[in-house]
Amino acid sequence: MTRFVIARLLSFVAVFFAITLSVFVCFFVLPAQDGPRERGGLAGNIFVQDTYWQHGSMPRQYARWVWNLVTRGDLGHSYVNREAVTDRLRRGAPVTLSLVVGGMIVWLLIAVPLGILSAFWPRSLLDRGSMIFVLICLSAHPVWLSLMAGYLLGYRWPIMPTSGYCDMVNPVGACGGPVQWAYHLVLPWLVFGLFNAALYTLMIRATVLEALGEDYVRTARAKGASEVRVVRAHVLRNVMLPIVTMLGMNIGIVLGGVVFIESAFGLPGLGAMFRTSLLQRDLPVTAGIVLFITIGVMVLNLLVDLLYAVLDPRIRARRVSSADVVAETIDPRARPVELQLPA
Repeated sequence: MTRFVIARLLSFVAVFFAITLSVFVCFFVLPAQDGPRERGGLAGNIFVQDTYWQHGSMPRQYARWVWNLVTRGDLGHSYVNREAVTDRLRRGAPVTLSLVVGGMIVWLLIAVPLGILSAFWPRSLLDRGSMIFVLICLSAHPVWLSLMAGYLLGYRWPIMPTSGYCDMVNPVGACGGPVQWAYHLVLPWLVFGLFNAALYTLMIRATVLEALGEDYVRTARAKGASEVRVVRAHVLRNVMLPIVTMLGMNIGIVLGGVVFIESAFGLPGLGAMFRTSLLQRDLPVTAGIVLFITIGVMVLNLLVDLLYAVLDPRIRARRVSSADVVAETIDPRARPVELQLPA
Protein backbone atom coordinates (compact mmCIF):
# COMPACT_ATOMS: atom_id res chain seq x y z
CA MET A 1 0.00 0.00 0.00
CA THR A 2 2.86 2.40 0.82
CA ARG A 3 4.48 1.88 -2.59
CA PHE A 4 1.13 2.44 -4.27
CA VAL A 5 0.60 5.75 -2.42
CA ILE A 6 4.15 6.94 -3.19
CA ALA A 7 3.72 6.08 -6.88
CA ARG A 8 0.44 8.00 -7.04
CA LEU A 9 1.94 11.03 -5.30
CA LEU A 10 4.94 11.08 -7.67
CA SER A 11 2.56 10.82 -10.62
CA PHE A 12 0.53 13.71 -9.18
CA VAL A 13 3.65 15.91 -8.94
CA ALA A 14 4.70 15.08 -12.51
CA VAL A 15 1.26 15.88 -13.90
CA PHE A 16 1.14 19.10 -11.85
CA PHE A 17 4.33 20.42 -13.45
CA ALA A 18 3.14 19.36 -16.91
CA ILE A 19 -0.16 21.22 -16.42
CA THR A 20 1.49 24.37 -15.07
CA LEU A 21 3.97 24.39 -17.95
CA SER A 22 1.15 24.05 -20.49
CA VAL A 23 -0.85 26.85 -18.86
CA PHE A 24 2.20 29.13 -18.68
CA VAL A 25 3.08 28.62 -22.34
CA CYS A 26 -0.47 28.84 -23.73
CA PHE A 27 -1.67 31.85 -21.72
CA PHE A 28 1.49 33.89 -21.19
CA VAL A 29 4.38 33.01 -23.51
CA LEU A 30 2.55 32.57 -26.82
CA PRO A 31 0.34 35.71 -26.55
CA ALA A 32 3.39 37.75 -25.53
CA GLN A 33 5.10 37.04 -28.86
CA ASP A 34 2.92 39.78 -30.41
CA GLY A 35 4.61 42.41 -28.24
CA PRO A 36 3.37 44.93 -25.68
CA ARG A 37 0.75 46.29 -28.03
CA GLU A 38 -1.36 43.17 -27.36
CA ARG A 39 -3.37 43.67 -24.23
CA GLY A 40 -3.80 39.93 -23.89
CA GLY A 41 -0.05 39.26 -23.96
CA LEU A 42 2.14 38.87 -20.92
CA ALA A 43 4.28 41.86 -21.89
CA GLY A 44 1.20 44.11 -21.89
CA ASN A 45 0.76 43.75 -18.13
CA ILE A 46 3.04 45.96 -16.03
CA PHE A 47 2.89 43.74 -12.94
CA VAL A 48 3.72 40.58 -14.84
CA GLN A 49 6.37 42.34 -16.91
CA ASP A 50 8.18 43.55 -13.80
CA THR A 51 7.86 40.14 -12.16
CA TYR A 52 8.81 37.76 -14.97
CA TRP A 53 10.09 39.27 -18.17
CA GLN A 54 13.05 41.01 -16.58
CA HIS A 55 14.35 37.81 -15.00
CA GLY A 56 16.01 36.06 -17.91
CA SER A 57 14.96 33.15 -20.05
CA MET A 58 11.62 31.39 -20.17
CA PRO A 59 12.71 28.52 -17.84
CA ARG A 60 13.57 31.08 -15.15
CA GLN A 61 10.29 32.88 -15.73
CA TYR A 62 8.40 29.60 -15.44
CA ALA A 63 10.31 28.59 -12.30
CA ARG A 64 9.57 31.94 -10.67
CA TRP A 65 5.87 31.72 -11.63
CA VAL A 66 5.54 28.20 -10.18
CA TRP A 67 7.45 29.22 -7.05
CA ASN A 68 5.08 32.14 -6.44
CA LEU A 69 2.12 29.85 -7.09
CA VAL A 70 3.26 27.12 -4.69
CA THR A 71 4.60 29.31 -1.88
CA ARG A 72 2.21 32.28 -1.95
CA GLY A 73 -0.69 31.21 -4.14
CA ASP A 74 0.09 34.15 -6.44
CA LEU A 75 -1.58 33.90 -9.86
CA GLY A 76 -1.06 37.51 -10.90
CA HIS A 77 -3.55 40.33 -11.31
CA SER A 78 -6.46 40.90 -13.64
CA TYR A 79 -5.89 42.99 -16.75
CA VAL A 80 -9.29 44.66 -16.34
CA ASN A 81 -9.43 45.92 -12.74
CA ARG A 82 -5.98 44.99 -11.33
CA GLU A 83 -7.62 42.72 -8.76
CA ALA A 84 -5.69 39.70 -7.56
CA VAL A 85 -6.74 36.52 -9.36
CA THR A 86 -6.73 34.54 -6.11
CA ASP A 87 -9.28 36.97 -4.61
CA ARG A 88 -11.62 36.40 -7.55
CA LEU A 89 -11.18 32.65 -7.28
CA ARG A 90 -11.90 32.86 -3.56
CA ARG A 91 -15.27 34.50 -4.33
CA GLY A 92 -16.29 32.28 -7.22
CA ALA A 93 -15.11 28.86 -6.00
CA PRO A 94 -17.70 28.47 -3.18
CA VAL A 95 -20.54 29.15 -5.64
CA THR A 96 -19.31 26.53 -8.10
CA LEU A 97 -18.57 24.07 -5.32
CA SER A 98 -22.09 24.51 -3.92
CA LEU A 99 -23.58 23.86 -7.35
CA VAL A 100 -21.43 20.79 -8.05
CA VAL A 101 -21.86 19.13 -4.64
CA GLY A 102 -25.62 19.77 -4.51
CA GLY A 103 -26.09 18.61 -8.10
CA MET A 104 -24.02 15.51 -7.39
CA ILE A 105 -26.30 14.59 -4.48
CA VAL A 106 -29.38 15.14 -6.67
CA TRP A 107 -28.16 12.98 -9.55
CA LEU A 108 -27.10 10.16 -7.22
CA LEU A 109 -30.51 10.23 -5.53
CA ILE A 110 -32.06 9.91 -9.00
CA ALA A 111 -29.63 7.54 -10.71
CA VAL A 112 -29.03 4.94 -7.98
CA PRO A 113 -32.65 3.91 -7.27
CA LEU A 114 -33.72 4.31 -10.90
CA GLY A 115 -30.84 2.19 -12.20
CA ILE A 116 -31.37 -0.55 -9.59
CA LEU A 117 -35.13 -0.74 -10.11
CA SER A 118 -34.74 -0.79 -13.90
CA ALA A 119 -32.29 -3.68 -13.62
CA PHE A 120 -34.59 -5.68 -11.33
CA TRP A 121 -37.53 -5.33 -13.74
CA PRO A 122 -36.00 -5.20 -17.24
CA ARG A 123 -38.31 -4.42 -20.16
CA SER A 124 -41.01 -3.31 -17.74
CA LEU A 125 -42.90 -0.04 -17.92
CA LEU A 126 -40.51 1.42 -15.35
CA ASP A 127 -37.49 0.31 -17.37
CA ARG A 128 -38.86 1.77 -20.61
CA GLY A 129 -39.77 5.02 -18.86
CA SER A 130 -36.29 5.32 -17.39
CA MET A 131 -34.75 4.76 -20.82
CA ILE A 132 -36.91 7.58 -22.23
CA PHE A 133 -35.74 9.78 -19.37
CA VAL A 134 -32.11 8.86 -20.14
CA LEU A 135 -32.49 9.67 -23.84
CA ILE A 136 -34.10 13.04 -23.14
CA CYS A 137 -31.46 14.07 -20.59
CA LEU A 138 -28.57 12.91 -22.77
CA SER A 139 -29.93 14.77 -25.80
CA ALA A 140 -30.92 18.00 -24.07
CA HIS A 141 -28.52 20.91 -23.72
CA PRO A 142 -27.97 22.35 -20.22
CA VAL A 143 -29.13 25.78 -21.39
CA TRP A 144 -32.38 24.30 -22.75
CA LEU A 145 -32.96 22.41 -19.51
CA SER A 146 -32.27 25.59 -17.52
CA LEU A 147 -34.69 27.64 -19.62
CA MET A 148 -37.45 25.02 -19.41
CA ALA A 149 -37.02 24.62 -15.65
CA GLY A 150 -36.98 28.40 -15.18
CA TYR A 151 -40.11 28.83 -17.31
CA LEU A 152 -42.11 26.08 -15.61
CA LEU A 153 -41.05 26.53 -11.98
CA GLY A 154 -40.12 30.19 -12.02
CA TYR A 155 -42.60 31.83 -14.42
CA ARG A 156 -45.50 29.46 -15.11
CA TRP A 157 -45.68 28.32 -11.48
CA PRO A 158 -43.61 30.93 -9.62
CA ILE A 159 -42.45 28.82 -6.71
CA MET A 160 -38.65 29.16 -7.09
CA PRO A 161 -36.27 32.00 -8.02
CA THR A 162 -34.77 31.82 -11.48
CA SER A 163 -31.63 33.88 -10.87
CA GLY A 164 -29.36 35.24 -8.19
CA TYR A 165 -27.26 33.78 -5.41
CA CYS A 166 -27.41 34.20 -1.63
CA ASP A 167 -24.30 33.66 0.45
CA MET A 168 -24.75 31.14 3.23
CA VAL A 169 -21.93 32.46 5.44
CA ASN A 170 -21.91 36.22 4.80
CA PRO A 171 -25.51 37.35 4.21
CA VAL A 172 -26.19 40.63 2.45
CA GLY A 173 -29.44 42.08 3.77
CA ALA A 174 -32.36 39.66 3.59
CA CYS A 175 -30.55 37.48 1.04
CA GLY A 176 -28.39 35.13 3.05
CA GLY A 177 -28.29 32.21 5.41
CA PRO A 178 -28.71 28.47 4.77
CA VAL A 179 -32.41 28.66 3.88
CA GLN A 180 -32.10 31.40 1.25
CA TRP A 181 -28.88 29.83 -0.04
CA ALA A 182 -30.58 26.48 -0.67
CA TYR A 183 -33.76 28.15 -1.96
CA HIS A 184 -31.85 29.98 -4.72
CA LEU A 185 -29.93 26.83 -5.69
CA VAL A 186 -32.83 24.39 -5.98
CA LEU A 187 -33.36 24.95 -9.71
CA PRO A 188 -29.62 24.86 -10.61
CA TRP A 189 -29.24 21.67 -8.55
CA LEU A 190 -32.23 20.10 -10.32
CA VAL A 191 -30.95 20.96 -13.81
CA PHE A 192 -27.39 19.92 -12.98
CA GLY A 193 -28.65 16.66 -11.47
CA LEU A 194 -30.91 15.78 -14.42
CA PHE A 195 -28.15 16.59 -16.89
CA ASN A 196 -25.74 14.10 -15.29
CA ALA A 197 -28.10 11.48 -13.86
CA ALA A 198 -28.78 9.87 -17.25
CA LEU A 199 -25.26 8.50 -17.76
CA TYR A 200 -25.09 7.13 -14.22
CA THR A 201 -28.49 5.50 -14.58
CA LEU A 202 -27.26 3.54 -17.61
CA MET A 203 -24.03 2.56 -15.86
CA ILE A 204 -25.78 1.44 -12.66
CA ARG A 205 -28.40 -0.52 -14.61
CA ALA A 206 -25.71 -2.39 -16.57
CA THR A 207 -23.67 -3.10 -13.43
CA VAL A 208 -26.68 -4.38 -11.48
CA LEU A 209 -27.78 -6.61 -14.38
CA GLU A 210 -24.30 -8.13 -14.48
CA ALA A 211 -24.22 -8.60 -10.69
CA LEU A 212 -27.64 -10.28 -10.65
CA GLY A 213 -26.29 -12.99 -12.94
CA GLU A 214 -23.33 -13.85 -10.71
CA ASP A 215 -23.11 -17.11 -8.81
CA TYR A 216 -22.99 -15.53 -5.36
CA VAL A 217 -26.32 -13.77 -5.97
CA ARG A 218 -27.98 -16.99 -7.10
CA THR A 219 -26.52 -18.75 -4.06
CA ALA A 220 -27.86 -16.09 -1.70
CA ARG A 221 -31.31 -16.38 -3.23
CA ALA A 222 -31.17 -20.18 -3.02
CA LYS A 223 -30.42 -19.89 0.69
CA GLY A 224 -33.61 -17.88 1.16
CA ALA A 225 -32.17 -14.37 1.40
CA SER A 226 -34.70 -11.63 0.74
CA GLU A 227 -34.33 -9.28 -2.22
CA VAL A 228 -33.59 -6.39 0.12
CA ARG A 229 -30.71 -8.33 1.69
CA VAL A 230 -29.41 -9.39 -1.74
CA VAL A 231 -29.35 -5.78 -2.90
CA ARG A 232 -27.84 -4.39 0.30
CA ALA A 233 -25.23 -7.07 0.98
CA HIS A 234 -24.21 -8.17 -2.53
CA VAL A 235 -25.38 -5.89 -5.33
CA LEU A 236 -24.73 -2.44 -3.85
CA ARG A 237 -21.20 -3.39 -2.84
CA ASN A 238 -20.31 -4.01 -6.49
CA VAL A 239 -22.27 -1.02 -7.76
CA MET A 240 -20.66 1.60 -5.52
CA LEU A 241 -17.09 0.89 -6.69
CA PRO A 242 -17.69 1.94 -10.34
CA ILE A 243 -19.72 4.92 -9.13
CA VAL A 244 -16.82 6.17 -7.00
CA THR A 245 -14.44 5.80 -9.93
CA MET A 246 -16.74 7.50 -12.44
CA LEU A 247 -17.19 10.45 -10.09
CA GLY A 248 -13.44 10.98 -10.20
CA MET A 249 -13.04 10.31 -13.91
CA ASN A 250 -15.98 12.45 -15.10
CA ILE A 251 -15.60 15.46 -12.84
CA GLY A 252 -13.79 17.37 -15.59
CA ILE A 253 -16.60 16.67 -18.06
CA VAL A 254 -19.18 17.54 -15.41
CA LEU A 255 -17.56 20.93 -14.80
CA GLY A 256 -18.02 21.72 -18.49
CA GLY A 257 -21.76 22.06 -17.93
CA VAL A 258 -21.23 24.48 -15.04
CA VAL A 259 -20.48 27.32 -17.48
CA PHE A 260 -23.91 27.05 -19.12
CA ILE A 261 -25.89 26.53 -15.90
CA GLU A 262 -24.24 29.40 -14.04
CA SER A 263 -24.78 31.72 -17.01
CA ALA A 264 -28.44 30.68 -17.35
CA PHE A 265 -29.24 31.23 -13.65
CA GLY A 266 -26.96 34.23 -13.07
CA LEU A 267 -24.68 32.54 -10.54
CA PRO A 268 -21.37 34.35 -9.87
CA GLY A 269 -19.27 31.18 -9.98
CA LEU A 270 -16.14 30.10 -11.82
CA GLY A 271 -18.09 29.16 -14.95
CA ALA A 272 -19.58 32.62 -15.46
CA MET A 273 -16.25 34.19 -14.48
CA PHE A 274 -14.46 32.05 -17.07
CA ARG A 275 -16.86 33.13 -19.83
CA THR A 276 -16.46 36.81 -18.92
CA SER A 277 -12.66 36.60 -18.79
CA LEU A 278 -12.58 34.99 -22.23
CA LEU A 279 -14.69 37.77 -23.73
CA GLN A 280 -12.49 40.44 -22.10
CA ARG A 281 -9.23 38.65 -23.01
CA ASP A 282 -8.30 38.72 -19.33
CA LEU A 283 -5.66 36.00 -19.59
CA PRO A 284 -4.47 35.90 -15.95
CA VAL A 285 -8.01 35.25 -14.73
CA THR A 286 -8.63 32.67 -17.47
CA ALA A 287 -5.35 30.89 -16.73
CA GLY A 288 -6.06 30.96 -12.99
CA ILE A 289 -9.49 29.36 -13.44
CA VAL A 290 -8.12 26.69 -15.79
CA LEU A 291 -5.28 25.90 -13.39
CA PHE A 292 -7.56 25.88 -10.33
CA ILE A 293 -10.10 23.52 -11.90
CA THR A 294 -7.39 21.25 -13.32
CA ILE A 295 -5.64 20.91 -9.97
CA GLY A 296 -9.01 20.26 -8.32
CA VAL A 297 -9.70 17.45 -10.78
CA MET A 298 -6.24 16.00 -10.18
CA VAL A 299 -6.70 16.05 -6.40
CA LEU A 300 -10.11 14.39 -6.70
CA ASN A 301 -8.71 11.68 -8.99
CA LEU A 302 -5.88 11.08 -6.52
CA LEU A 303 -8.35 10.70 -3.65
CA VAL A 304 -10.50 8.35 -5.72
CA ASP A 305 -7.48 6.18 -6.57
CA LEU A 306 -6.48 5.98 -2.90
CA LEU A 307 -10.05 5.24 -1.81
CA TYR A 308 -10.42 2.60 -4.50
CA ALA A 309 -7.15 0.99 -3.38
CA VAL A 310 -8.62 0.66 0.10
CA LEU A 311 -11.87 -0.84 -1.21
CA ASP A 312 -10.41 -3.10 -3.92
CA PRO A 313 -7.21 -5.09 -3.14
CA ARG A 314 -6.64 -5.82 -6.85
CA ILE A 315 -5.29 -2.31 -7.40
CA ARG A 316 -2.74 -2.62 -4.59
CA ALA A 317 -1.66 -6.07 -5.74
CA ARG A 318 -1.31 -5.26 -9.44
CA ARG A 319 -0.39 -1.55 -9.15
CA VAL A 320 -2.95 -0.44 -11.70
CA SER A 321 -5.29 2.53 -11.62
CA SER A 322 -8.95 2.42 -10.72
CA ALA A 323 -9.84 3.21 -14.33
CA ASP A 324 -8.21 -0.06 -15.46
CA VAL A 325 -10.27 -2.06 -12.97
CA VAL A 326 -13.47 -0.39 -14.16
CA ALA A 327 -12.53 -1.10 -17.78
CA GLU A 328 -12.06 -4.76 -16.92
CA THR A 329 -15.41 -4.81 -15.11
CA ILE A 330 -17.20 -3.39 -18.16
CA ASP A 331 -15.27 -5.43 -20.74
CA PRO A 332 -13.53 -8.62 -19.53
CA ARG A 333 -11.51 -8.73 -22.75
CA ALA A 334 -9.57 -5.70 -21.46
CA ARG A 335 -7.79 -7.89 -18.90
CA PRO A 336 -4.10 -8.32 -19.69
CA VAL A 337 -2.94 -11.82 -20.54
CA GLU A 338 -0.91 -13.26 -17.68
CA LEU A 339 1.55 -15.99 -18.64
CA GLN A 340 1.74 -18.85 -16.14
CA LEU A 341 5.13 -20.53 -16.04
CA PRO A 342 5.15 -24.27 -15.41
CA ALA A 343 6.18 -25.38 -11.94
